[in-house]
Amino acid sequence: LVPLINRRIPIIADDYVEMDFGTGALKITPAHDVNDYAIGKKYNLDVINILNDDGTMSEAAQLFIGEDRFEARKKIVAELEAAKHIEKIEDYKNQIGYSERSDTVVEPRLSLQWWINMKKLSEPALKAVMPAPTDSKDEAIKFFPSKYKNTYNYWMENIKDWCISRQLWWGQRIPAWYDEEGNVYVANGEDEAIKKWKGKNPKSEIQNPKLKQDEDVLDTWFSAWLWPIEVFNGISNPNNKDINYYYPTQTLVTAPEIIFFWVARMIMSGFEYKNEKPFSNVYFTGIVRDELGRKMSKSLGNSPDLLMLIDKYGADAIRFGILISSPAGNDMLFDVKEESTLKQGSFFINKIWNALKLVKMWDGRQTESRKDLKSESNSSGLSDSTDFPTLWFENRLNEVKIEIDNLYKQFKLSEALKTIYSLIWDDFCSWYLEWIKPGFEQPINSNVYNKTVEFFEELMQLLHPFMPFVTEEIYHELRMHEDDICVKQIQNLQAKNQKKILDSGSVLKNIITLIRDARNKNNIKPKETIELFIQSDNENSFKAFEEILQKQVNAESISFTKENINGCIIVTNEQDRFFIKSNQQTNTTVLKSDLQKDLDHQKNFLQSVQKKLSNERFVQNAKPEVVEIERKKQADAEARIKTIEESLQNLN
Repeated sequence: LVPLINRRIPIIADDYVEMDFGTGALKITPAHDVNDYAIGKKYNLDVINILNDDGTMSEAAQLFIGEDRFEARKKIVAELEAAKHIEKIEDYKNQIGYSERSDTVVEPRLSLQWWINMKKLSEPALKAVMPAPTDSKDEAIKFFPSKYKNTYNYWMENIKDWCISRQLWWGQRIPAWYDEEGNVYVANGEDEAIKKWKGKNPKSEIQNPKLKQDEDVLDTWFSAWLWPIEVFNGISNPNNKDINYYYPTQTLVTAPEIIFFWVARMIMSGFEYKNEKPFSNVYFTGIVRDELGRKMSKSLGNSPDLLMLIDKYGADAIRFGILISSPAGNDMLFDVKEESTLKQGSFFINKIWNALKLVKMWDGRQTESRKDLKSESNSSGLSDSTDFPTLWFENRLNEVKIEIDNLYKQFKLSEALKTIYSLIWDDFCSWYLEWIKPGFEQPINSNVYNKTVEFFEELMQLLHPFMPFVTEEIYHELRMHEDDICVKQIQNLQAKNQKKILDSGSVLKNIITLIRDARNKNNIKPKETIELFIQSDNENSFKAFEEILQKQVNAESISFTKENINGCIIVTNEQDRFFIKSNQQTNTTVLKSDLQKDLDHQKNFLQSVQKKLSNERFVQNAKPEVVEIERKKQADAEARIKTIEESLQNLN
């Protein structure tokens, strides 16, 4: 019996109840608790709503009718004590919701709402994201990262009906009108609602019935699920020029926490109202968190002052710092105190500006241009040292364009930025500009200069999506332009590369690095010249960049030899050997030690490659090109080992 009103209620057993909490018995109020409502439906319990719209007690409560719920509760406690129904009162913590606007307790209450049956709507949307093997791939919507398909699939397979009405005073009104008898008419407008009323009441003499529109508004997400369609007036003006041209769109960029609230619902509405997907790709961004992994928020006070950071580092540096450290769809940790990636972005901007200053110094100091650079390549596919840098960088630039295009297609934005960063900092600034730099107050070939400006402009185009301000400024500083970089498109994405030139560039960089390292280890000052002797079976391969190599390692001369040169520093690259002769006395002990370390490393590497190639499962199951790469590694390692061993033997 319910105390005070003596209504008989059933006693039921259910595993929802926590036996070790309180008395182990739980009252069930289906009209005033979501979980109780589910239990009530399960056991077919009576649903009694004891609250009016204003929070006062309804007639169904039978007690304290019309009184505020908080006052009624106090009086009920007093009456229960008077009737000796209370054994004891305990304090315990409870999770009670509060309104963020009014700071009052949110009181669960059963009410009449507008709903959508979602089961039928969800079927085509579920297939679109996770298509069966027999479905057309063209109909699939791709998620980046794909791991969020599991979240989407879980929501859609366990979808519930959607309550779309809200008791708010702002928003789109529910398109439903009521007559004085309470009959409802759903229509596009009041005029259509009146027509429906007259159709239902054909004998009525009333010409203008009094209809009242529902005061509820649509759920915000109900308006949002129509976004891809109604942004082009596809609902209000079907089949207009814009909706037919722009729908479906290509890519949606959003946050993973609204996969169901927005993404899934847009897909459902697309198939329901347009019979096709609303977009082809969904890219999910990550969340910026603090160093402890907490989501940044005002209440925690753990988010940085962005305007202060922009003043300190610049907007482009901040964009760079965030984008380069946030792989697709993964959260990133941002240490407000460290700000290391922002500093990296700032250093990068300085590097680009210094490169601009260097290039602008050459403006007006140009010799007459010669023939087109590409036409001067010799029969081997390589040009002389004057043309080599521009030909190499043009091919390197084309190679990276293709790589970046593929990364964009996979929505790997962080990797794309890292690739562009390396191309500009290393290939362009550290190598290319150094290779073409003329001597002090010497002129530069005008053809080389013009190509360099073109390269610089293309690099700014590649970087522009990530760092729009500095790239736009530098684009216009390089030379006069009528257009802006933000409206240009990158050209020649599929240009063919000359592999021989790219390989030669890699060899040149490696040799320069090896010789510079050897100079440093042997305390040969940068200004001190050396004599360089090259022992190679392919002397012609060095002709294309011989002058560049000589300048970069500060060699007084470069000679080719078939014999070993005594009293020299020896470095090896593949099967080639380089003898460095200087005024410094060679420390053979250090040289032997370095060669021995390199030999041990190469032998360990060869052993790992041979182990892989001796695995029959790997050789049989791997792609032929993968196996061929491993065999090439084996051959190269064996050649390097032979060269190092001969060098060591020569030092003994």
